[in-house]
Amino acid sequence: MDMKYTLNKSKSLGKGIAIILAGTLAISSCSKGFLQPDPLSIYLPNETFNTESGLLSAMAICDRHLKGYWATDHNEMLTLGTEYIFSELMVASNTDKRSMMADVANMLTPTSDNSSLQNLDRSNSMWYLWQETYKGISYANTIIKYVDQVQALSEQDKNAYKGRAYFHRAFRYMALVFQYGDVPLVTTIIDVPKQNYRSTKRDAILQMITKDLEFAVQWVPDQKNMNLIGMINKGACRMLLTKCYLALGEYQKAKEQTDILIDQSGYALMTESFGTFNDGGEAQTWPISRNVIWDMHRPENKLIPSNREVIMGMPNRGAEAESFVKMLTMRILYPFVFDSRIQTTDGKQALLNIKRNSPDYNAKYDYMRAFGRGIATFRPTSFQSKGVWSVNGKLDEGDLRHSSKVGNWVRMEDYKVNNKASKDFGKPVSLKDPQTGKLLCSDSIRRWYDVPHYKFFLDDPVNDANISGSDGLRGATNGGIADWYLYRLAEAYLLRAEAKYYINPSDGTIKDDLNVLRQRARCSELYQGPVTIGDIMNERARELYWEEWRNVELKRVSVCLARSGKPDEWGNVYNLENFDKQSGTDATGGSYWYQRIVHYSLYNKGIIHVSATGVSDINYTMDKKNMYWPIPNVAITSNIKGQLKQNYGYDGYNPATPVWDKWEDAVADEAKVE
Repeated sequence: MDMKYTLNKSKSLGKGIAIILAGTLAISSCSKGFLQPDPLSIYLPNETFNTESGLLSAMAICDRHLKGYWATDHNEMLTLGTEYIFSELMVASNTDKRSMMADVANMLTPTSDNSSLQNLDRSNSMWYLWQETYKGISYANTIIKYVDQVQALSEQDKNAYKGRAYFHRAFRYMALVFQYGDVPLVTTIIDVPKQNYRSTKRDAILQMITKDLEFAVQWVPDQKNMNLIGMINKGACRMLLTKCYLALGEYQKAKEQTDILIDQSGYALMTESFGTFNDGGEAQTWPISRNVIWDMHRPENKLIPSNREVIMGMPNRGAEAESFVKMLTMRILYPFVFDSRIQTTDGKQALLNIKRNSPDYNAKYDYMRAFGRGIATFRPTSFQSKGVWSVNGKLDEGDLRHSSKVGNWVRMEDYKVNNKASKDFGKPVSLKDPQTGKLLCSDSIRRWYDVPHYKFFLDDPVNDANISGSDGLRGATNGGIADWYLYRLAEAYLLRAEAKYYINPSDGTIKDDLNVLRQRARCSELYQGPVTIGDIMNERARELYWEEWRNVELKRVSVCLARSGKPDEWGNVYNLENFDKQSGTDATGGSYWYQRIVHYSLYNKGIIHVSATGVSDINYTMDKKNMYWPIPNVAITSNIKGQLKQNYGYDGYNPATPVWDKWEDAVADEAKVE
């Protein structure tokens, strides 16, 4: 396979595309139209997109933009973290920020987009997700509008381009409808501002993107028939179509799509080591015993031909460095250990960042190179670190995805005191003094938690070469550029198990789809009896951490449970009419998304006291109404000739606000500019 990347086909043209797209929502200023074409653009779409090279450049922008949700160099932020703090698996943990997104029930309002939500140096990217997602939609709409004007293309090729653009648009609308609910439907590029939008119902948008993806599955080629890696392929379209079918209650159709992916598309789970072995940042500090889970998540192995599990990947490595974005996983997601808030029993700083050219340097204790210079913008919940790894009431000691023995997983006790001035030198760091019981970590929120090292470790050769720099890094590993998965075959098994559950919860084959993943991970505990939706979501958490959009998936499943009438793991049955129209922070009611959060997360458990600069008392709260995020007020006020519907529970909510019940009506209205 010719491994060419589709990113940065034309650097100058790519910039032009970003300028001319009139479909970007004008949410940066209340004085602008809701949709605002840029009169300063020197590019003419009819001329730019009348050749295949123009379409390729536009498609490259779509592909690059998709990768940007995972790979975003925002210094102290990764965009995907917002998806995880609105789930049961993570919370914000940058305790030196007074505006840390912790007290969500009280902090999240329609107008908060004007302050902390815009600040990517804080603890969420909600503003970015709204704004950038509509940009991605406009990029896709550009291709859809102009592809038929490229006369040199055959109808088959035109349809393949349309199908890929439909995927990009559908992927973004799938995110929007489960993050925000009813949202404006934008399907074309307009020539003049439109300021009379109204919201379109969630299910109507789902129906439209399902139709589009059915077209895409028909026309977009399989990866084996493509000579480029990174462009949308048929397998990716099937995966997203499966999720649409599930969301709309078409469970049998969803199962049929996963059957095709698993049995008829040439994919296979990777069950043995393969590709290039990476021995980690510093093998003397943290040795890796080679295993299939480690190999599968090395960026250099994700997109190689021998990896038969990858359905769709996002290239983020290569010679043209300007085309790629650092992921910073080792800075954003590892604990903040290099300061005096973690001490030894004799009062010394336990972990030091020692220069490699210092006489005190010892390669056995170089945690900066092995694990990175973490600042813990987000941290996992104890459920993600510990609870989710129990099956059949037992902690599965064999699971490679949770194994410190092979080097895949790092626990705080795996750090050894590297301060020679302490009598504890060489001993494991400790949360408490074993003799006195005194806490030795004054901020356990930010500085004391486990890490799935196999997912987050990324080579960073630029910083690694900085042996004696004065900037404080001194060889630190922040995380570098890295290829990433969009979809793997493992998720197809999980989606098939879910479809079977809605069809018949007693289906004895549901456990088989989970156990095949557990067997690959060398688990000692397999599912034996009936499987619950909770078992399926727990296995998703183990297998797809930092790959899936966890908040979106939990809310999609919430809709599926309400639509199907099937019970969750606690026996709750949800009503489609009101599961997403409740408020409060008590333990009963709400959606399945909310029940997972109150059962497993740090939210709504009371105040946590920490001795940290910025925030001393942390009160993690989440409201049932936060099932959907508020529509940004600036988007509502800039739509001056129409009215967007605000979500339940937020200021401005009015159930009488008109919405489009059919996507066809919303599309027809787009042509009307007042």
